[in-house]
Amino acid sequence: MKTSGKTTLSEMAKNTSLYFRIVEGRSLPAKDVSGTSDPYCIVKVDNEVVARTATVWKNLNPFWGEEYTLHLPTGFHSLSFYEVQGEIHLGLELLRDAKRIGLRCHFIEARDLAPRDISGTSDPFARILFNNHSAETSIIKKTRFPHWSETLELELETWELTEGGNVTVEVWDWDMVGKNDFLGKVEIPFACLHKTPVLQGWFRLLPLGNHEDDAGGKLGALRLKVRLVEDRILPSMYYQPLIDLLVESVISPDSSPLTMLEEVTTVESRQDVAMTLVKIYLGQGLVVPFLDYLSTREVNHTSDPNTLFRSNSLASKAMEQFMKAVGMLYLHEVLKPIINRIFEEKKYIELDPCKIDLNRTRRISFKGAASEAEVRESSVEMLQGYLSSVVESIVGSVAQCPPVMRVAFKQLHKRVEEQFPEPENEDVKYLAISGFFFLRFFAPAILTPKLFHLRDQHADTRTSRTLLLLAKAVQSVGNLGLQLGHGKELWMEPLHPIILCSVASVKDFLDKLIDIDQDSVSEVPQRAVFLPSVTVKEGYLQKHKTEGPQLLSRFAFKKRYFWLSSETLSYAKTLDLWQVRSSIPIQCVCVVERVDENAFQQQHVMQVVAKDNDGQIHTIYIQCKNVNELNQWLSAIRKASIYNERMLPSFHPGAYRSGKWTCCLQANRATLGCSRTHSAVTLGDWSDPLDPDAETQTIYKQLLQGRDKLRSLSLSHSTDSFNYSKYNCKEPTY
Repeated sequence: MKTSGKTTLSEMAKNTSLYFRIVEGRSLPAKDVSGTSDPYCIVKVDNEVVARTATVWKNLNPFWGEEYTLHLPTGFHSLSFYEVQGEIHLGLELLRDAKRIGLRCHFIEARDLAPRDISGTSDPFARILFNNHSAETSIIKKTRFPHWSETLELELETWELTEGGNVTVEVWDWDMVGKNDFLGKVEIPFACLHKTPVLQGWFRLLPLGNHEDDAGGKLGALRLKVRLVEDRILPSMYYQPLIDLLVESVISPDSSPLTMLEEVTTVESRQDVAMTLVKIYLGQGLVVPFLDYLSTREVNHTSDPNTLFRSNSLASKAMEQFMKAVGMLYLHEVLKPIINRIFEEKKYIELDPCKIDLNRTRRISFKGAASEAEVRESSVEMLQGYLSSVVESIVGSVAQCPPVMRVAFKQLHKRVEEQFPEPENEDVKYLAISGFFFLRFFAPAILTPKLFHLRDQHADTRTSRTLLLLAKAVQSVGNLGLQLGHGKELWMEPLHPIILCSVASVKDFLDKLIDIDQDSVSEVPQRAVFLPSVTVKEGYLQKHKTEGPQLLSRFAFKKRYFWLSSETLSYAKTLDLWQVRSSIPIQCVCVVERVDENAFQQQHVMQVVAKDNDGQIHTIYIQCKNVNELNQWLSAIRKASIYNERMLPSFHPGAYRSGKWTCCLQANRATLGCSRTHSAVTLGDWSDPLDPDAETQTIYKQLLQGRDKLRSLSLSHSTDSFNYSKYNCKEPTY
């Protein structure tokens, strides 16, 4: 890319992304009386929870395998991963004057405490200890998020100032009968208070007998895979030559920069590069020609039709990422009702004789315990029912499939048919499409529905096995039954008849899918993956009544159905079309943030603050079912409003009640926010807004890292029509 003069740092934007995979935990401490735990892992950016894994029940060695992408703000300070024990927010101050010597502790609040009561909550109180001195807070009933706002003081003797030791803060669950239950502790070296007389912040609670410094294996271990990517984004003008180059490569395929790009990408980076290219070409309105270019190249270089698109080539990865980018809402519409049914029914299903556990089955016959034959017969029947529902839902979804997906598949069908016209290869044109559609889109979503946002939690062991068997069957349907009987899993044979019966309907579906007039689907340059009118997220949430008389907190939240598009956030009493909707223009949104639990004594509450054309501020408070749903809605609304110019730098994490803010206790309702906003912290997913400059920077960096290989390729293919100097591909000067 050619630059004129130097680019200063003030002209650049900073783009920071974090890619991480939370793999598993090992040897975690037991917290329940049964000697086990129900662990989950949380991720925080600057002390704000931005991601939470599913809970793995009753397991000290949990496996999560969850992947996330985080878009981080400029100047973020800390990133933390840990398995939750709970945290306490407190302030410690060493008092030294002529009249007294003492230790003051301000107990503010605690969060994520372990549930110790049958109700799933606790009755927590806190205690401070130093030498032989101690004091306790009041007991807060039935909560895992207590808010004390109490200050306790310990009177000390002069000689104690030179003593070592630790100041210990403990949190306990009060029990009316029996012993109180320990919830965790914090130990702070007393010497720290000599250096810093006032300490305040959130402190992680440790199990009994452990210290932060030497906990080591006593706290267990987390296995993570983390990659931080930080780019300086230049002004758009500097990326235009590379954009022109990429556009020309699909309009006039004589030049081949995409071919060169595939040469320098590694297996590890190919998926990211593929997704980035898909977004660039979506933004240019050329995603179909882009996919057609890659597919044509791969088809023309494949001699054996049985290996077509079976590798993790750039063409395969690009088509896979394209389906996720434009087809996720479609996938939800097709699969979600069936996935929900499987989770709700929790049937025991097993076909493998080596894995059938009669002790885990429910009684099928009143004559006695179920036999192995009865378990298999029942399992086959239930799997056939689930498979029939999946296939029927897919083959009946032609009208719901995004037109751009249908056109892309039509082009793929055409290229494969041109390359393999022989009668014996009649099925190849179907297999090319069904391989992507069934094997790389629907089957993975069935296998791990949480990773496709079909469910908030991972499946339990029983449901997970059902999903695995169903995904195997769906893969066989996608292979048009051609590989049945050739594998080792002969116990799947009872499903072969229904799989073979599905082949004709699947072929008919694929024929209808590509029966679309390509000219009727206009690709236009766009700023978002979806058109403004498309709903990118919807569902029932609880909305707080903010106008009129203030109701008690538990009655103030009313169930409403919410819709989010790139233009509006709207809601109504139900999802019925005749219901009157209230709407907030996205362009008016200026704050999208969490709300402290003590504001309404409710968890998982968020706020959306909007400023109308008259400058008036309007706030709605919305409660989600759990932290995952909260994170998803926060992220989705933040992405929709990412280009707003009126976003505020600060906000109130509390609510204005009884004449003051619950967070900072200020009486002036219009006073500036007491906490900085986190509008730049979002979870990366298929609904991310398009960012041409950042995406082009990713491609440029990939080319720059492979420049030595590109140079050698250029020298070895000097007769190639591709001319680098033509496009002024030089490294910019910073």
